[in-house]
Amino acid sequence: MKSVKIDKYFYKRLFTLALPIAMQNFISSSLNMVDTIMIGKLGEAQIAAVAQANKIFFLFTLILFGINSGGSSFTAQFWSKKDIKGIRKVLGICIISGCIVAVIFSIGAIFFPKNLMYLFAKDMEVINLGSEYLKIVAFSYIFTAITFSYSILIRSTGQAVIPMFISIISLGINTLLNWIFIFGNLGFPPMGVRGAAFATIIARTIEVSLFLFIIYKQKTALAASFDELTNISFKFIKTFYKTTIFVILNEFIWALGTTIYSIAYGRMGKEAVVSISITSNIEQISMVIFMGMSSACAVMLGNEIGAGNDKKAFSYAKKFVILGPILSLIMGIIVVLASPLILSIFNVSQEVYTSCIKIIIIFALIMPFKVLNLFTVVGILRSGGDTTYALAMDAGGVWLIGVPFAFIGGLVWDLPIYWVFALVSSEEFFKAIFGIYRLFSKKWIHNLVNHLE
Repeated sequence: MKSVKIDKYFYKRLFTLALPIAMQNFISSSLNMVDTIMIGKLGEAQIAAVAQANKIFFLFTLILFGINSGGSSFTAQFWSKKDIKGIRKVLGICIISGCIVAVIFSIGAIFFPKNLMYLFAKDMEVINLGSEYLKIVAFSYIFTAITFSYSILIRSTGQAVIPMFISIISLGINTLLNWIFIFGNLGFPPMGVRGAAFATIIARTIEVSLFLFIIYKQKTALAASFDELTNISFKFIKTFYKTTIFVILNEFIWALGTTIYSIAYGRMGKEAVVSISITSNIEQISMVIFMGMSSACAVMLGNEIGAGNDKKAFSYAKKFVILGPILSLIMGIIVVLASPLILSIFNVSQEVYTSCIKIIIIFALIMPFKVLNLFTVVGILRSGGDTTYALAMDAGGVWLIGVPFAFIGGLVWDLPIYWVFALVSSEEFFKAIFGIYRLFSKKWIHNLVNHLE
């Protein structure tokens, strides 16, 4: 265990970056679960409708994550050189690209909501409720795009507390407004799923406003003028997208694959959708610390590579791939033990309850491999600009293993949802083998900003 020996600087940097991000993700996932519980009080159809409608948002945010995750690699390396102009150019590309994607998704959700819902559900009540929700919540997409850029890139400058603080406020407001609008509290009429959509729009508006106010008030590295955001050379854009396009494709192809899973689950019936929807919230909460650690990993490795410290970057990478799976074993045990108590909150049938328990046990067993792959792709390969390999690894797992098993297991073999989930999750074993091989080859280490103007 030489790779995880005490290194005070390493652990100080890790926890300074990881804990605020993990806290932000924890609050987000916890309040998403609260939202699910609130909507669940209306019935299983409402849970399924919002869950399936949000698959569109999920696909959208993963494309945003791809754009900004690629931008984060550049930002971390620019920050090691204190190149503020370079950081602001990256921010400009990320905001403009994200807003273009937001407009495309908004048009689809506003004008063709039922067409999109037909992809994810066969129950007409679910389709109608989901369409109602989708065409309202789509107006929040452009605010989400801007927020994503500021939130992710500012972490790469070592300031992870600002997005955590703003997220706490925004998500707290969202939950409060859900309580008011969904059920008709404080004198408002009950609006059901439409109320959840309106709550999201207001919360996203407040969130982006807080980001702009704090970033420009504190004059951070991201406090760019309009000219700094838009005055970008073709060479800069070309170099940025030469690396980042594979991150975007990675997220899009992976997201498309997981969306296909949802289509398969939707064809299996409402009970399958509800089971996956509930357990997804539990999975997200159990993964928050590892999402924080993977983001910290990307920043720390990016800083070292940008400064020319390749040997230290490799040493840090080895520490992360040992720490992650060890901690995930502990987390998996906690999740399994706590699952009956968590599930008792939801008003669901015995069939759904039993399926949820089994899905959680399978998730706990696969979790060390899932965390290892998260660290490898998001934290290690992307920090060194090795985005092509990351794309091949992720896409291969999803499309060669996950997607075929989702349809064969769910629609051909007619297996219960928990066995289909197990088959789909087996992709993590495949990715882990290729990820470890690439890590120790050291071929993932590239300085992205040495020759970038």
